[in-house]
Amino acid sequence: MSRKYVIINADEVSSVNFDQVDETSANTVRYSLDGSKTFVKFDSDTTPSFLDGKTQYTHSEILTILATDEWTDPNPLGE
Repeated sequence: MSRKYVIINADEVSSVNFDQVDETSANTVRYSLDGSKTFVKFDSDTTPSFLDGKTQYTHSEILTILATDEWTDPNPLGE
């Protein structure tokens, strides 16, 4: 079993069953810089039903995505 990551729209957070993912609440997920997206991770071989049909990423794939300007400020602390 390997950890999987799924990006969802921020307005879908209310449909997340936090008993089926590693995050504990809407307050513990990381949002994109514009607040429009977030992601959840899970360790089950069975995809939670609320994530059916969504693209799943590996750890290395999600790290690449999170390193983009959409998720990480290229000028932290106003540099």
